[in-house]
Amino acid sequence: MRLDEYIEGFERDETAEKRRLAEEKSYAITDHLEDVEQQFDEALQGDALFGSTAPEIFVGRSGYPNVSTGLLSPVDRDAAAEGYATSSDWYSEGLGIEDVLQRRTGMLNSTRQTPVDSVQTGGRRGRQTGNAYDVWEGFVGVQREVAIADHPVEVEVGLDGKPDLDLSFDDVGTPTGPRATATGADLTENPHVPKAVEKTLSDDDWQAQGAMTYLYRRGFDVYDINTILSAGALGQASERSLVPTRWSITAVDDTVGQYLRGTLRNSDTIDKPELWYNEYMGNRYWVLLSPGRWEFELVEMKSPGSVWNPRPDTGYYMSSAHEGYEGRTSYVEETAGAYYAARLGVLEHLQERGRQAKCLVLREITDDYWAPVGVWQVREGVRNAFDGEPGVGQTFGETLNAVADQLPVPMGALRRKSELVAGLQSQLSDF
Repeated sequence: MRLDEYIEGFERDETAEKRRLAEEKSYAITDHLEDVEQQFDEALQGDALFGSTAPEIFVGRSGYPNVSTGLLSPVDRDAAAEGYATSSDWYSEGLGIEDVLQRRTGMLNSTRQTPVDSVQTGGRRGRQTGNAYDVWEGFVGVQREVAIADHPVEVEVGLDGKPDLDLSFDDVGTPTGPRATATGADLTENPHVPKAVEKTLSDDDWQAQGAMTYLYRRGFDVYDINTILSAGALGQASERSLVPTRWSITAVDDTVGQYLRGTLRNSDTIDKPELWYNEYMGNRYWVLLSPGRWEFELVEMKSPGSVWNPRPDTGYYMSSAHEGYEGRTSYVEETAGAYYAARLGVLEHLQERGRQAKCLVLREITDDYWAPVGVWQVREGVRNAFDGEPGVGQTFGETLNAVADQLPVPMGALRRKSELVAGLQSQLSDF
């Protein structure tokens, strides 16, 4: 499609319109919490909560290496438990911010304080690992069984006191809802564990990075892998430990991204510059691909009044991170987990095509993004930007100029923040 035709209006299809309508600002979540409290009162049986749990756990980072580790259990016994676990399905279902918050407030986070290395000793799951037994008993053992299962598992959780209904937000992880201290947990059914996961568990010498890549190649999405990693069920026996959820999300995105980048090293490049676009949950994504060896940059433009730029007098706050052909050697600070999530979406698209390219992702965070729901929405926003056909330009400069009028910041500000844009004139021949 010609670039000028593509730019005109960024036409929305029916699915995109459904998502837009679902994203209308609403603070009814406050009223929803009152209903949640009543649900908890009805679901509690003495000092225990019995019900199905989504295949998802939570490991905190505060107080590391002694962290809060928890089971996430939907309180509504009639709810489809699998729909409560963070996944790519949330995008296709058209969930908006309020929908996500309602699902998360509907899950109890039953927590215990646990040393992260506690998974290296204790009860065993039928085998010894290295110099210690892997933990598959007690609260942490139940948590790990939930993490490696391929479907929601019935559990009974003992609680010490009533739940705290406060929401906890994070820019990387999905929000967590009500919390209560757990006195213990028991499985009420035997979970089914996929053969590929059993294989990674049984190999005591397999490094975590290799195990993650293996599972991804076997069709596991990053959501499943990060849950397994967080439970301390991957890696060499002597190295296994609980991994805070925030860290495991970024670690999996980064590891899988590095693997995908490696598969493209000898691939041909795309033929012409391309422009792709998507918007989701008050975030707008422009993805510019250009012929050349792999290079990636994410530039974020945060609107005054948005969740990450609350002062309306400051103008747009910009952040960026970049990598060349050989990748990065240090963690991204400015854009944090969003960088690795966006990069993964781009690399998956390029690997599917068997091509490499230079890539610039421009993310505008509008004030419609009124509550942080985690980098999963960045990952899915970029992944789904590649639906349909792109706008095709003749040069990177032409493609960038075509989208310039759609951006909330002037080209000069973008040039000062972006290495790819700043190098446009001096490296014009490369594009």
